[in-house]
Amino acid sequence: MKIAIDFHIHTALSPCGDEDMTPNNIIGMSVLKGLDAIAITDHNTIENCDACMTVGLKHNLIVIPGMELQTKEEVHLLCLFKNLSAAKEFQSKVYEKMSIKENLSELFGKQIIYDDKDQPVGENRRMLISSVNMSLEEAFRDVDLLEGVVIPAHVDKSSYSIIANLGFIPPNLPISIIEISKNGNHGALMEKFHFLQRYKSLRNSDAHYLHDILERESFIEVEEKSIFGILEALKAGNIIGGS
Repeated sequence: MKIAIDFHIHTALSPCGDEDMTPNNIIGMSVLKGLDAIAITDHNTIENCDACMTVGLKHNLIVIPGMELQTKEEVHLLCLFKNLSAAKEFQSKVYEKMSIKENLSELFGKQIIYDDKDQPVGENRRMLISSVNMSLEEAFRDVDLLEGVVIPAHVDKSSYSIIANLGFIPPNLPISIIEISKNGNHGALMEKFHFLQRYKSLRNSDAHYLHDILERESFIEVEEKSIFGILEALKAGNIIGGS
């Protein structure tokens, strides 16, 4: 079964996310654009996943709980989980290794937590855009133990990507899929870094604004239309669009 996806969407909980990125707005726009499944991937936190998943259920949209982790190497990783419980367990590990510095909302933006009615129920005071004291190896290990999936984010970007920061992909990391930015040039990237051709590539939006969310342009093949089916497809590299 072919489904249209966007697995890199930020809510207003990410300090760089627009305040219009509320659960109902995100789900509504995703449905309007014809998507079958999305992932909520705020910076170093999953605290808006619950509300987004609740709204998603009402609209028959699959919402995967996720996180865009910033490792101690300053590499961004998309971490996708089988359920909210697993995502919360990983979040606890991340919070333990996060700086005690507080967010400077006047400089970086607010970090708003919503309920499923789009009502603010809190503000995360942690500095979510900082690196977590967790290595790439630790991140892959901990997500794997929770039966999740890790995808290196926006490998074509000049900052916060595994290529920009390391210059290569460590062969010991169990990577099968890499993410390319919404407007990234896949051909030019593969020509510049030939070793990337061994990986399947997935295009996501990295949406911080509602209009950024993908149309029906990035696809995967699943045997079962569910979070479990999607994670299994990603582990198998069943990417059929988005490159």
